[in-house]
Amino acid sequence: MYLATAAQMREFERIAIEERRIPSIELMENAAKAVVREILALHSGEGAAVTFCGSGNNGGDGLAVARLLLEKGWQVKCVLVGEREKMTPDSREMERRLLEAGGELEEFREERLTDYLGFDVAVDALFGVGLHSDLRPDAVRAVGCMDCAQWTVAVDVPSGVHSDTGEILGDAVKADVTVTFSLAKQGLFIGKGALHSGRVVVADIGIPRDIYSQEEDFSVTTVEKPTFPLRRRDAHKGEFGKVFILAGSRGYSGAPCLAARAAVRGGAGLVTVAVPEEIYPIVAAKCCDEALVWPVLDSGGELLKKAQEADIVLIGPGLGQGPEAEEKVLSLLRKLTCPIVLDADGLNFLSRHIDVLDGRTAPTVLTPHDGEFARLTGCELPIRDRLGAARSFVMKRPGCILVLKGHRTITAAQDGKGRVKCFINTTGNPGMAQGGSGDALAGLVAALCAQGEKDIHSAVWLHGRAGDLAAAEKGERGMTVGDLIESIPYAMKECEEE
Repeated sequence: MYLATAAQMREFERIAIEERRIPSIELMENAAKAVVREILALHSGEGAAVTFCGSGNNGGDGLAVARLLLEKGWQVKCVLVGEREKMTPDSREMERRLLEAGGELEEFREERLTDYLGFDVAVDALFGVGLHSDLRPDAVRAVGCMDCAQWTVAVDVPSGVHSDTGEILGDAVKADVTVTFSLAKQGLFIGKGALHSGRVVVADIGIPRDIYSQEEDFSVTTVEKPTFPLRRRDAHKGEFGKVFILAGSRGYSGAPCLAARAAVRGGAGLVTVAVPEEIYPIVAAKCCDEALVWPVLDSGGELLKKAQEADIVLIGPGLGQGPEAEEKVLSLLRKLTCPIVLDADGLNFLSRHIDVLDGRTAPTVLTPHDGEFARLTGCELPIRDRLGAARSFVMKRPGCILVLKGHRTITAAQDGKGRVKCFINTTGNPGMAQGGSGDALAGLVAALCAQGEKDIHSAVWLHGRAGDLAAAEKGERGMTVGDLIESIPYAMKECEEE
């Protein structure tokens, strides 16, 4: 699904209205009809609704919603939160139509907040995509009133959510449903905005699709379910890639095992785990017969030789921060010509030697969480605009693919034309927020890359989908990373071509 910015939507609407001669009032009417359809799906039959309208065109949508509900027999209170003299021409026309239908637009009164409570549905039509500053005090109070309705439906974007970044501007509506128009907006799927948007419905309001259907116009999309071809009947293990994993340290024997198990479950033909000699017996026992375990006896030639035999090398899970480990990591980064996945402690070493990336000719996949990303880039926490931060990093490091982990993981990479493309993942659940989940993701990324999969975001989707399958069986509280890993084959099976 393409995700649009506020600037893009303004331009698409301008083309529709000015160049295609589609009346703006017609678009507004269509938008209101789409909102009403969702309201009636939430609350069948007659009900009571309160619509909070701003003075802009988003408020005009709300006025039209109020009229349409009134005509369907609903009790409707329509409230203006803003200055009447600033109402747009289309909003004034919708107010006129509301008056003709027997309704009225009353001023919002902060001293009478109880008048706006106890409704079946609250409609948020305060602000659209153009909000870039914190909500005014009167809008904050209106937001509080909406929380008391049985259902809250937001028009285009929940008020208080930055439509491009998902940042919360002081306070924000928590919608059960957001009806957004023509295209989904970035802020509905990232940051806190994803938590405030509820179920997102994309409604066609009459803007011709050819105006906004060009793929090159969009730098941000959601991750769609990938498709994998069935394997040939006469295939052999060499066709599905060799994964080499450098991981583990004293006290951290679990991380290399989880990464290796995920790589095996992800379909890699051969997985080799290189670990310090002191934890070799533990890791060898845990991995059983599914992955090869090799004790690292030196810091130089033999390790490089083993790694050079692989199609992709994963470095970092549980590796520790000792000087010997740092030497190994930097040596491999400088000398290997195959793709490398850097995770966990591998990223922490990289943060002190970021320029080593400039000498690499093969892709380098980085899988940081926000804390690791802050160490890599020097940015402040919390990251207010994760999408912008990811895009900026990849623009400066064209050989890197960034997987910025977290709620709605962002995968960013440059395309062949020097443009940064970002993919927002929507699979996954809070049960995955536990130690080892990132190790499993790193192993799965390596496995798919070894098999020739170029879209790293496919691995992110699979990781989240496996987590969802595990949660469905075990519950979010009780599921483990092991449950997630064991669910990877079932997630992959869903994606195989029939």
